[in-house]
Amino acid sequence: MTAVERAPVERPARPPRPRRAVAVRTSLTAWLGRPLADFHLLLAIFGMLTAIGLIMVLSASAPDAVAVGESAYSVFKKQLLYVGVGAVIFLVVLRIPLRTVRHVSTTAMLVCLIMLGLVLTPLGTSHYGAQSWFTVGSISLQPIEPAKLALALWGAHVLVTKRALLNQYRHLLVPVVPVALLLFALVMLQPDLTGTITLGVVLLSLLWFVGAPMRLFGVIITGAVTAAAVFAITAAYRMDRLRSFLNPEEDPTGSGLQSLQALYALAEGGFFGKGLTNGSSKWRYLPNVHSDFIFAVIGEELGFIGCLVVLGLFALLAVVGLRIAARNTDPWIRMVAATLTVWLVAQAAINIGYVVRLLPVTGITLPMISSGGTSVVTTMVVFAILASCARHEPEAVSALRSLGPGRVGGVLKLPAPEAYKPPPRRRPSRPSPPPRGRKAAPPPVDERRMAGRHAPPSEYRRRESRKAGQDRDVRSRRRDGR
Repeated sequence: MTAVERAPVERPARPPRPRRAVAVRTSLTAWLGRPLADFHLLLAIFGMLTAIGLIMVLSASAPDAVAVGESAYSVFKKQLLYVGVGAVIFLVVLRIPLRTVRHVSTTAMLVCLIMLGLVLTPLGTSHYGAQSWFTVGSISLQPIEPAKLALALWGAHVLVTKRALLNQYRHLLVPVVPVALLLFALVMLQPDLTGTITLGVVLLSLLWFVGAPMRLFGVIITGAVTAAAVFAITAAYRMDRLRSFLNPEEDPTGSGLQSLQALYALAEGGFFGKGLTNGSSKWRYLPNVHSDFIFAVIGEELGFIGCLVVLGLFALLAVVGLRIAARNTDPWIRMVAATLTVWLVAQAAINIGYVVRLLPVTGITLPMISSGGTSVVTTMVVFAILASCARHEPEAVSALRSLGPGRVGGVLKLPAPEAYKPPPRRRPSRPSPPPRGRKAAPPPVDERRMAGRHAPPSEYRRRESRKAGQDRDVRSRRRDGR
């Protein structure tokens, strides 16, 4: 011990966490634990995306409409009409039981196949070089949009029905993959590469969430990349898009115009943006600004903050949609919720990716925000199915059936969902006799004797010797004629 005692070293105490942050975190965790939290979050995302879409379509389309001699509100009125129709369909689909939606999915798939075939006939009309629309007056319908939804619903139905046999490739792939390939062929005949990409996203999502082996995805992705390369080489306009993606400055007034003008719009917006309706890119500097490149207008007028809000809404949609899938017990609902969520978020990621020049320009719309009648109506139906899946979570079903519909359900007059009932187990059928000309099945194995093989060695030898002695006694009695 030294003469001079050392003073004890005092460690600084950890600063206490702010009470306000702890209270916010506790209250948020408690709110997310409520039975209908996912349903309310999904409705909030749906409402905010719808409002942002209408505002930005009005802001982006007015100058172009005036330039061609139309009313400044012409595109906005049409978009508002489609949103109104989609809202009515949203409420109707929200009231339909999911069991009925599952049963109708096969018929919907057949109808979509017929429509995709008819659009290639003189009944279809061509826009932007693709014969993809049915047009009646001022109303147009693009059958590829409902075909994506039908593939998701029907594919999940088939895979869930055959889930006990999915360890075999023929049951895993047939009939989902052949029907999907038929859809791809009909869409590419239009030709519409963007629709094929989104259909591929739906197919890959179905196979991923059903648990397909990774080597299958390697084969599919290799085939998809090879097919995309072949299509890009064989079509001049696709080759121009790929060339403009790699070097847009090569043709700044031609194939590289959209990519460059979109970047200029995002750069001019800065952090807070120029203000709503004050953007300059929509004055015929950026083609298709109110449909394919509306995210550039958001960045120019609302700035980085506006872009962050849109990205945050789609990120929240991904979290809520996958949370709905994880909290359900019905395997069909789980697969449908996850597949529809991946479809919407992937489509938004592709659109934003080519606006910021991370991907080649494909022409995919931004869900709920870009102008487009069939796209917005189909997306609203997808949100209705996701909301219905959220109401079928076990805790939500228990709360709605015991405590009532709640405020939102009372206003919308939604019926209480049905609890999930697993399918009854089938009894094994009696074995049928083998057909003629085939070798009969081997005789059944003596289970008691096989069970004895798992006994200890001494016990097994004792049982075998007892069995051999009984056989000798039987043979000796037969010789003596007893």
